[in-house]
Amino acid sequence: MKNFRFGFYLIALFLPFGAMGKGTYLFAWNTGLIYWIFLLVILLLVLVVLILFRTINLLLKTIYKAQGFTAEQISAEFSPVKKVHSPSLFWNKVLSLKPLSEEKDMLLDHDYDGIHELNTPIPAWFQVLFISTILFAASYLLIYHVFKWAPLQDEEYKIEMAKAEVDKKLYLSKLPTQIDERSVKLSTDPAILGAGKTVFGLYCVACHGDKGQGIVGPNLTDDYWLHGNKITDIFKTVKYGISNKGMPTWEKQLSAQQMSDVSNYVESLHGTNPPGAKPPQGDKLSY
Repeated sequence: MKNFRFGFYLIALFLPFGAMGKGTYLFAWNTGLIYWIFLLVILLLVLVVLILFRTINLLLKTIYKAQGFTAEQISAEFSPVKKVHSPSLFWNKVLSLKPLSEEKDMLLDHDYDGIHELNTPIPAWFQVLFISTILFAASYLLIYHVFKWAPLQDEEYKIEMAKAEVDKKLYLSKLPTQIDERSVKLSTDPAILGAGKTVFGLYCVACHGDKGQGIVGPNLTDDYWLHGNKITDIFKTVKYGISNKGMPTWEKQLSAQQMSDVSNYVESLHGTNPPGAKPPQGDKLSY
């Protein structure tokens, strides 16, 4: 009886899809329209399949009744009783569960005011977890402290820092220009001084004057300096600034080459003695 009904369902399910396969090529000319038509066809197919299932069920019930089946038999055929599954033995073992019928075998000999205690074992999952922590601790001790196959955290930190320093040097070695307050060089190259003058005119004139005579900032043409007169001192001052004196940092606005150029231009201003120069500030330094 079940095979008979299953055959009807298969026929009802595959016939509509065969019909759809023959007709889809008609709408290939319009990719926008075909999506809506395809969706409509799918909805219609679902509706048709549901109607066919309902019709087949009614037809089969009529056939069963004609063959002499009772109403209870037909109802049992279409609505079978679901089997009740017992709890999985696997979870019983993992959680160390015991049926209530075995509770009397788990009672301990002593009691407290009529309250009995059950001898419930530790769950298997907890035992596995506990044993795994012991194995992990033993492995960690052997690997890191006894045989020293792997470095400890402080040693690993030192190794990584050393590696990072090597990578940093390798990266810096590939840069086209490496100019900082330690490597900047004094130059009298007209091209460098010209580029420095341009930078000076854009960023420094407001405080130091167009000739370095000093306005808000100090005079850059005399022998007196607040933060050193060497090229490395000037570069460092330009790069990091002097926050308590109002000198801003130019590290983010200017490239290393631009800071080197303007530092060399400032050095070239020494002794020019422009008119209206600001009085000396700082210490007198020799050249």
